[in-house]
Amino acid sequence: MKIVTTHTADLDSATLREARALLDDVFQGDLDDHDWDHSLGGVHALVWEGTDLVAHGSVVQRRLMHGGRALRVGYVEAVGVRADLRRHGYGAAVMAALERVIRGAYDMGALSSADEAIGFYAARGWRLWLGRTWALTPDGARRTEENDGGVYVLPVTVAPDLAGDLTCDWRDGDLW
Repeated sequence: MKIVTTHTADLDSATLREARALLDDVFQGDLDDHDWDHSLGGVHALVWEGTDLVAHGSVVQRRLMHGGRALRVGYVEAVGVRADLRRHGYGAAVMAALERVIRGAYDMGALSSADEAIGFYAARGWRLWLGRTWALTPDGARRTEENDGGVYVLPVTVAPDLAGDLTCDWRDGDLW
């Protein structure tokens, strides 16, 4: 297993195509262009077995508002492991690399978890956000009830009130 962390700007187009193809396979067609776009512009963790890309994840900067502050947050996107290699430490390797970046550069980490990954993130110390979720939209603040109970955070330099409100910045596609 070879783990590479690098910024999007340092990835060639062939590697980006390979990462997108891996994620399309992992998410079985449920990764749209907006989801892919959300994973770009930050640091990628890529896991290789020989010449095969077998796992991917990225962390991008977002601004989340909580407790009257705009927090610099490392937001985890597009974590996926090739189906035949799951439960062999590849996802943990991706997250360890991304968490190193988060702990070194951000106030807090955050992610929106699929139901099947909740135990994985919780075991790594990620904490469920118990409060309400919101988004700053072009029309003002809007509740995102559909995301309540699915957002996890990794506190770094802040001690958030997990029962408070958490507001994300605007972006096209899924807000969380």
